[in-house]
Amino acid sequence: MATEIERKFLIRDDRWRQQADAGHRIAQGYLIGARDASVRVRIEGDQANLNIKSATLGIHRQEYEYPIPLEDAREMLDNLCDKPIIEKVRYHVPHVGHVWEIDVFEGENAGLIVAEIELDSEDEVFEQPNWLGEEVSDDVRYYNVSLVNHPYKDWH
Repeated sequence: MATEIERKFLIRDDRWRQQADAGHRIAQGYLIGARDASVRVRIEGDQANLNIKSATLGIHRQEYEYPIPLEDAREMLDNLCDKPIIEKVRYHVPHVGHVWEIDVFEGENAGLIVAEIELDSEDEVFEQPNWLGEEVSDDVRYYNVSLVNHPYKDWH
């Protein structure tokens, strides 16, 4: 079984951009956002994947990912996935032995920026960068699958 241990944080300011790579666009849609699991299609550059992730709340979840043809992914996003499609630019920022993923959301979720770090264990110690804000790992609103039904633009 594949597992993912990931923590999510908000961003305090733009200092992360000083160490960030050029970023890449991601479009992802959900075929199923069910009680036990979500099934999503993601296009990242010229690669496409089908991803199945357990719907448990917290930093430890089961995750499976499989490559699929790019054209199939485009058709699924257009015809089968719930709307709105999640659109974001993902940046990678190295910091003291880890690489942070910073997602800058667009479209219906514009204005939301989330930092994620993948860990080897739930109790792994890591240094928090000075641009890091509040942890939101246990807040379901920040899960991408939740942003489809409750986009960030509607939170205010």
